[in-house]
Amino acid sequence: MVTRVRSLALTLGVGVFSASFLSFGGIANAQQVTPPPAPAVLPPVPNIETGPTAPANVVPNGDLVGVQQQPFVGLALRDAIAMSLQRNTDLALAQSNRRISNYQIVAAEGAYDVRFQLQPSYSHSVTASISAFQTGPNGGPITQDALGVTTALQGETRSGVRYSVGLNGSRITSDSLANSYNPFYNAALQLNVTQPLLRGRTIDQTRLQLELARTNAAISSDVALTQASNVVVQTSDAYYDLVFAWRNLAIQEEGLRQATAQAQSNTRLAAQGVVAPTDIAEANTQVDVFQDNVFSALQNVQRLQTTIKALILSNPGDPVWTANLVPTTAIAQVPPEPTLDALIVAAIANRPEIAQLRSQGVNADTNLAFARDQLKPQLDLGLGYSSNGFAGDLTNPNTNPFFAIFNAQINAINQLAARSNAQNPGATPIPPILFGFPPPPPFQTGGFGSSFRNLIDNRFPTYSLQLTLGVPIGNRTAKADYGIAREQQRQVAVQQTALLQRIRSEAANAIQGLRSAQSRTISSRAAREAAERVLLGEQRRFAAGTSTTFLVLQRQLDLANQRGRELQAQTDLDKAIVELNRVSGAVFAQSGIDVTTLGATTLNASTPNAVLPRR
Repeated sequence: MVTRVRSLALTLGVGVFSASFLSFGGIANAQQVTPPPAPAVLPPVPNIETGPTAPANVVPNGDLVGVQQQPFVGLALRDAIAMSLQRNTDLALAQSNRRISNYQIVAAEGAYDVRFQLQPSYSHSVTASISAFQTGPNGGPITQDALGVTTALQGETRSGVRYSVGLNGSRITSDSLANSYNPFYNAALQLNVTQPLLRGRTIDQTRLQLELARTNAAISSDVALTQASNVVVQTSDAYYDLVFAWRNLAIQEEGLRQATAQAQSNTRLAAQGVVAPTDIAEANTQVDVFQDNVFSALQNVQRLQTTIKALILSNPGDPVWTANLVPTTAIAQVPPEPTLDALIVAAIANRPEIAQLRSQGVNADTNLAFARDQLKPQLDLGLGYSSNGFAGDLTNPNTNPFFAIFNAQINAINQLAARSNAQNPGATPIPPILFGFPPPPPFQTGGFGSSFRNLIDNRFPTYSLQLTLGVPIGNRTAKADYGIAREQQRQVAVQQTALLQRIRSEAANAIQGLRSAQSRTISSRAAREAAERVLLGEQRRFAAGTSTTFLVLQRQLDLANQRGRELQAQTDLDKAIVELNRVSGAVFAQSGIDVTTLGATTLNASTPNAVLPRR
């Protein structure tokens, strides 16, 4: 007993127990008294003037504002989708970004273009004489003129090999007394190749940019397709909403006609004394309710027509703005219900979001491969080859100071030998001493033609081989870039998991939504048919005098509600089919859209129709 009373006291918070009772466990009869509730304190309400009221018994104009009531202009769903895709500015920007991405691919591939360089040159120089062997005529300065041209081809292969091929030729005229040729002609053919052996062998900056440009182009295309998919869904939903709005207006107008007919019937019966005057008031009230519903339905038609026109029209002066649009596409056929796994597989295969995330994964892998390559040391193998050509016009050796010294010595020796022979007639004469240098080979004599023949004959080749090793101490930049690339790759993996989870949820919701819409369509159709039979029976009983005005009006209202419920269920079923196509990625195929030409005729922002008029 004590436990029960204590529990009741703690739970309800009521009852008064003495301290001795709680201490010794005594039993007491406590009587609980609940006081009456206090009266509510209401705040004072000020007296506010009422707003403007419409004139009594004056019905507003039922025409749609800014729209020609006749004739009606039919609009098919596919036409509405095509026009909205052409007009949508976000899609136009997405398509523009896709074209920019394609240009970026071309720009990245331009790194492999062969670069041609042509460099003509001319120089004139006067150099002071600094020795007897480097002097001009009469010991004066040396004057030299050089006229030449250099051509070169440079480029890079897709395997990372850098190459250059150069060809140059020059004609040099110099009055230096030390030159054996004047003028003389130089020609050279040079070939250099550099092959990375470690860093840059599998991937380099050029290949990285090209690969990123390609995947970015794919991402831009997927973004455009996603935007287009959203436009299709948005337009389809608005289209089916307009179908609902027109049919709902017809339902409300039919209800208004029935209520008006009932009110007129009650007026005649009241004049005959068959029904009470209150029945006339009830019928008139029902007329007012349906009249209000008709104007609400008209407002919804106006609003949805404006919404669709804003989606499909780009020119504010288009006459379609004043058209009364009427949907003409038949109700969509309910597709077979797919299994959850089949819908997920179709979404993974067709959804542009999946393709976009795959491209982002390729980007992350490419960045990681490049960052890993940058951790390697630089080791480049360089190979070089050059073939040189030379030819010129021989000068007089006597003008050469070096030769002049030897020639003077030779002449002095020859004079001494001749004098000795003259003093000893019987002596064997001493032959004259000839001292000189052998003549140069004949292939070095000539002009540019001889010089280039020497080049082609490879008479003066040069070969080179070199290794370049570069090891950055610490290499912190490459290590940090590698860490960033790894984190970006992990982020893409997380995004892929999140997208797959979202697709699974969307697939389950789409199938469940299709089932629910089908069920509500079936049940609402049955309820509407039953309401029609009930109203017909109630009207017969009323005509027989066994029913009341209230019941007839109630059956009319029930029928209108059931018709609206069936209409809403059918609209929800149409939208559920659109959502199922969106989730599966079949929205373009179901709408007859060729994605290869998507955005080819999108709105041009530079057209006069897209520019607001100036004030």
